[in-house]
Amino acid sequence: MKISIKSALLCFAVASIGNVYAKNTIDDDKFRQLEEILPTPNTYRTASGAPGHQYWQQQVNYEIDIAIDDNTQRLTGSETIHYVNNSPDTLRYIWLQLDQNVHKRNSITNGMKNAPKKKVTYKGMRNAVEADKFDGGYQITKVTDASNDAMRYTINNTMLRIDLDQPLKPGKSIEFNVDWNYQLHEQKVLGGRSGYEYFEKDDNYLYEVASWFPRAVAYYDVMGWQNKQFIGSGEFTLEFGNYDVEITVPADHIVAATGELQNASKVLTKTQRQRLATAKTAKKPVLIVTPEEALENEKSRASKTKTWHFKAENVRDFAFASSRKFIWDAQGYKKDSTDTMAMSFYPNEGNPLWEKYSTEAIIHTMQQYSKYTFDYPYPVSISVNGPVGGMEYPMITFNGPRPTLDEETGEKTYSRRTKYGLIGVIIHEVGHNYFPMIVNSDERQWTWMDEGLNTFVQFLAEQAWEENYPSRRGHAAKITNYMKSNNQVPIMTNSESILQFGNNAYGKPATALNILRETVMGRELFDFAFREYAQRWKFKRPTPADFFRTMEDASAVDLDWFWRGWFYTTDHVDIALGDIHLYRPNSQNPDTEEAWERALENEKPTFISDLRNKGHWLRTNEKPELLDFYNEHDQFTATNADRNSYNKKQKKLKQWEKDLLVDDRNFYIIDFKNKGGLPMPILLDLTYADGSTEHVRLPAEIWRKNSDKVSKLFIREKELTAIAIDPNWETADTDVNNNYWPARPIKSRFELYKRKKQDMMRDYNEELKTDDDKDNKKKEDK
Repeated sequence: MKISIKSALLCFAVASIGNVYAKNTIDDDKFRQLEEILPTPNTYRTASGAPGHQYWQQQVNYEIDIAIDDNTQRLTGSETIHYVNNSPDTLRYIWLQLDQNVHKRNSITNGMKNAPKKKVTYKGMRNAVEADKFDGGYQITKVTDASNDAMRYTINNTMLRIDLDQPLKPGKSIEFNVDWNYQLHEQKVLGGRSGYEYFEKDDNYLYEVASWFPRAVAYYDVMGWQNKQFIGSGEFTLEFGNYDVEITVPADHIVAATGELQNASKVLTKTQRQRLATAKTAKKPVLIVTPEEALENEKSRASKTKTWHFKAENVRDFAFASSRKFIWDAQGYKKDSTDTMAMSFYPNEGNPLWEKYSTEAIIHTMQQYSKYTFDYPYPVSISVNGPVGGMEYPMITFNGPRPTLDEETGEKTYSRRTKYGLIGVIIHEVGHNYFPMIVNSDERQWTWMDEGLNTFVQFLAEQAWEENYPSRRGHAAKITNYMKSNNQVPIMTNSESILQFGNNAYGKPATALNILRETVMGRELFDFAFREYAQRWKFKRPTPADFFRTMEDASAVDLDWFWRGWFYTTDHVDIALGDIHLYRPNSQNPDTEEAWERALENEKPTFISDLRNKGHWLRTNEKPELLDFYNEHDQFTATNADRNSYNKKQKKLKQWEKDLLVDDRNFYIIDFKNKGGLPMPILLDLTYADGSTEHVRLPAEIWRKNSDKVSKLFIREKELTAIAIDPNWETADTDVNNNYWPARPIKSRFELYKRKKQDMMRDYNEELKTDDDKDNKKKEDK
């Protein structure tokens, strides 16, 4: 950068400092409104971002009976679906999701997998081998109407279309039945969001079961049927409804599920029921099934079964877990309109970590999320430890981290990373009850609307857990490497087409919202608008436009530039210091200006030739008569003619004009360059000669007329000695090395190591080869 800290403003004309030059095309206008992109408001979704007066959504209720065979790990089920058409449209068919069909050998998911590279991990090779052998997916054995007559249906990969004999008109409903079965898979081998874990040492299974029943595809005003195939990344778009589910498992199993248990007297002991009643008002988690009881259950092999009966109202999905290995603890949480039971289910392998942190993290999540959204409305909130690393469903979440077992000593320990990994994943997955289980966004289309928003509130909740909580995502500086990478796509990209999934759908939108809250809008305006969005759209299905519009509507802040830059482009933040000039008004007084210009001249270095000519022979030394008036006075000396001209001009000036000419404050003009393309506020620390620091915030609107380069005038009494852009790393600036004047060195460390012997020999041989080449070159030159 060019620094000019001592230059005179010969003509005092600093009237319009700000934008250096204007852009020419609309494509360059980063502040143009989003109307060209966002859908036109209508009676379903208003221009304010709120649901319209004719907003509608479908309702789908389920009655389901299922059983798990613990010997074969096969699930068999039968369901009755009650579909209510609240739309203004007549439906000729209904689509169901068959998510487990991703495990069919001929699925799109298996077909699109790339071959592994030459180096493959044992787990990776095992996955490839087992996936090739495993032929999972639904076996649909019956589809009938309410009269038990067969219905016509077509299966297309992960979708099933039921053709209706009579079109389903607006306001009408229909019932139909589906029977099915499928093979559960070992989750740690084939992956995915559900499955079972096998414990070889005690020959037991732990089941985490999700996406396990044919369920209605969402039908809504923006997309119609959201029947994009389930390939693996884009999760689920579902309708709200009521669930009545009976789950038959071995009699010695403990079951955790979405909803409230209806038959506790049949499946729980008297002692367990008493413990549950105590837990409702307890100040800390109460053990419903103790570690000792769980160990005893591990050894049992019940020949009979039990049926656990659950009901859940106004939920969009249903999941459950089952195992004889479960320890179970619970604690009631009641605040405002929230009245729920926080419960954790985990095997002994999860302790001592799970008994200490799981249920506490559940309660902490509900407490913190309710501050920014709404009170938790459901009767239970569950965290289950099993094979799934982290996955969310209404009222129940699957979370993975466990301590490490030392095979020699038998002791279990956990690292710092494991501890905070567990707390973080529980906060994240329980937080998903708010986004998207209640604020019911379209996950199949927009992953960021649930993952990004949830990761943002997760960050707020983590920061409220303890001081300096080590959050993975949220702080602006943690997204900069991704922001400047070439391997990325805009946030507003379909879920299945995202590159760098975690950074794109989780990290970048969460960071964007944190910057919006801390730097662009301020906490008060942001929190009000964000809560308004959550309140407007709880138990409804928002789109990105509804979020963008609500945030502006509730805050009176024009954020189109922010959404455009952060969500629709891959521009990044890199604001750099340009030239820095120090000006002062030209007083026009020849004597004053003579001293100023002479001082500037004296600051210049002496030319090298002049330095070396010092003491050389000079003609004027030999003949001093050649010296005259101009040798006695330098080029800056004021003349009487200059003074007369100045006095004549002074008589014509008004007093306020005269005052401006003698203003002796420092006039600094600082140039800024937007090298990353993403306009952001310019945050400055200005440090002065007396050691004081001034914090200055220039709004993002400074880039409105020129998004590449702007200049700003600062008039200060004190002398400026240092400048820093974004000193607290608030804006995700990807190159902080161009943010400082004077420039700062880039600090790092040398990593010293010993070379392997073969590397040393290679280097030695290379040196010999180089020396031989040099000798040959010398011979050729001779």
